[in-house]
Amino acid sequence: MPRKSTKKKEVTFEKSLNRLEEIIDTLEGGDVPLSDAVNLYEEGIKLSKDCLKQLNDVEVKLKKITADLDGSFAIKDISE
Repeated sequence: MPRKSTKKKEVTFEKSLNRLEEIIDTLEGGDVPLSDAVNLYEEGIKLSKDCLKQLNDVEVKLKKITADLDGSFAIKDISE
């Protein structure tokens, strides 16, 4: 029997953002029962937090990369 991976599958930023947009469209439509709306809202909050974390992680990585005058790139220690 194949082993199930216990590692959580990482969802891409784009997939999270697309799902968040679907949730917003659904909620804005107004034809959702209250209990479903609450569940969608909760999912949307989690997705927005995940997206924000991914954006912050990328920002940190980009701040570490600097272009030298000759056009080459170097990794900068941002703790300076």
